[in-house]
Amino acid sequence: MPSAGIAPRRVVQLAALFAMMVAFTAQLLGALLPVIPLFIAASVVNLGLDLILQHKQPGLLSVLGRIRFDVTVRQLLRDMLILVGLLHIDGINPLNEQAPLTITLLLFYGTHFVCQAVAVLVRRTRSLPFVTRNIDASALRLSDAPPRLLSRQTGRRLLRFSVPTTTGMMLTAITTDAYWGGIGLAVSLVLSAGGTVYLATWLLPKKRVLGEKHALEWLDNWLAEYRPTVGMYFSGGSSSAYQANMWLSTLADLDGNPIIVLRERFMVRKIEATDIPIICIPKVAHLMRLEHSALKVLLHPANSGKTSQILRIPSIKHAFINHGESDKLSSCNPYAKAYDEVWVAGPAARDRYQLADIGVEDKDVVEVGRPQLAPIRPHDGSAPADRLTTVLYAPTWEGWDGNPGNTSVILAGENIVRELLADDNVRLLYKPHPMTGSVDPRAGAANARIQAMITEANDRRSGALPGPEAATELARRTEELDALTTSAFRTSADELERMRLQGTPAEGRAAAVSAAVDAWEEAYWNSFPEWEHRIVTTARPGIFSCFNQADVLISDVSSVVSDYLTSEKPYAVANTSGMSEADFRANFPTVRAATILTPEADGVAGLLDAVRNPELDVLAAERAELKEHLLGPSDPPSPVRFNQAALNLCAKADERRLRMESRLAGIPGQRSQEDVDAAETAERESNGAPDAPAAV
Repeated sequence: MPSAGIAPRRVVQLAALFAMMVAFTAQLLGALLPVIPLFIAASVVNLGLDLILQHKQPGLLSVLGRIRFDVTVRQLLRDMLILVGLLHIDGINPLNEQAPLTITLLLFYGTHFVCQAVAVLVRRTRSLPFVTRNIDASALRLSDAPPRLLSRQTGRRLLRFSVPTTTGMMLTAITTDAYWGGIGLAVSLVLSAGGTVYLATWLLPKKRVLGEKHALEWLDNWLAEYRPTVGMYFSGGSSSAYQANMWLSTLADLDGNPIIVLRERFMVRKIEATDIPIICIPKVAHLMRLEHSALKVLLHPANSGKTSQILRIPSIKHAFINHGESDKLSSCNPYAKAYDEVWVAGPAARDRYQLADIGVEDKDVVEVGRPQLAPIRPHDGSAPADRLTTVLYAPTWEGWDGNPGNTSVILAGENIVRELLADDNVRLLYKPHPMTGSVDPRAGAANARIQAMITEANDRRSGALPGPEAATELARRTEELDALTTSAFRTSADELERMRLQGTPAEGRAAAVSAAVDAWEEAYWNSFPEWEHRIVTTARPGIFSCFNQADVLISDVSSVVSDYLTSEKPYAVANTSGMSEADFRANFPTVRAATILTPEADGVAGLLDAVRNPELDVLAAERAELKEHLLGPSDPPSPVRFNQAALNLCAKADERRLRMESRLAGIPGQRSQEDVDAAETAERESNGAPDAPAAV
């Protein structure tokens, strides 16, 4: 299945390469013979094809660059063939007419290379050692970015500026009058030279940001003024941003001054709307500056290779909070030993770490619940008597280890969906994990087939449709939410321009975003017929919103099950592990109160009966008991326990700092940083010197 999708794309790419080679060959033949119509047509097609590929297939052209046939070489070859063609056309004097054209063409390429050099200098001057968001960084002298065509799109710039040259030369080939070629070259030369001069204005002091040294001094000063106490540290790939985003509201509600510390520059744009200050510090040497800040605690929702770098700072306490809990081995990673504390939802996770015997001591495990589950509505015990039964099928992805029990999509997904679609009283919500198919192509293929099955089932259904006002309301709510959660940038905007535009957020924005999300989700569900199956693969609506729509969940052994249990609604778990049902329940406590489905989807009918007839639901009491075992007690509420855990860990950080200062004070020749700063200030004042800038 995947190969079938890839093959046509490769055919198109090969056809484009073949067409380009044919165009070069035709241009050469047309120039040497000469055949003027062929020469003109090939020259125009050759340049046009390159322009199109620059926009449509940049990856293909990058392959040509790796074999030293990049855009500059291609365009230079095209122009040389044009000059060769003009030499063979009767009526054009090589000495009096073509020589000036050649000299002007060389000047054009000279300005092109100068522009490239200026672009490199501009990019270097517009690169800070960090990136911020939700912070007023105007003191860094941030300015708008130069046009991308001049500063970053070297290939497109050369090709576009060459269009007048090629046009003029072709007119010369038709009329044998060098005047037209001269006009075209003059236009190209003016465009290239003018663009270079305009780009160079970004090297002037007015448009230059602070240098690295002064920028880092600004960062130190901002940290000293803001005095962050608790932060979230995150590093990962572009598809892993959801692991951090799920903790934003929880972090914002903590006592103190929260902060988000990132390591990858692109991740700054992946973090969803929040009022929390964000700092991305890519280099380890600059990251170490956090040691001298007021930051006491960092929370880690995921492990990464760069996590060990921040763990070097002894003055900061670190807690692993994970991005979800399940019975899978990945929830008990031995890396957790590196943290000061491991925060888990409830007793089940505590037991899991001890059974795993990976070196995490029980005293370092803190039960905090799952504070972000507050939006999930509890089950009221009623049955969907007068409406369709809404089933949420939310399988997890295949994982890295190839375990067939990780995801049900491959072995059971189609069978489960087929059984559900066969019931006329079922409305299916299908929400696969965003990483489905990223490791095992079979999962991606099965996911595509499942979505096709759902689409076909919708085509066979009919019923009442929402009025046009529903779509209008959704559009209005979408516009409101986008205005609050997204930032519109110019195409040419770079990091510094985005930093300037995404400064201190407006007061009350966080509350407005929360209200807008609730209004959007309500409008979203109201905009679709109640009988229509839904495939949800976008970030909105979120999984919790799907929970609230569902009467029952079908999933795998994953954190989705633990989170869904807060509603105490019925749920089922697919057993594709190859274990017997008894062993499956024994090995995975989260399925203890679940209906177990086989790969053949046996058990779906009984699950639906229990949902529609509460008297048949024999697992209700067990779900309530399992909920507390997995998520901890409801009193005090999870947000309160989470906040208290943060305060307690901050206190431990304070105690450690006091101990270190006491030890340093007792060692001759050793002084704390505060003593050193105070002594330097006193010395400057005694000498009558003004305060020096903060040390870098």
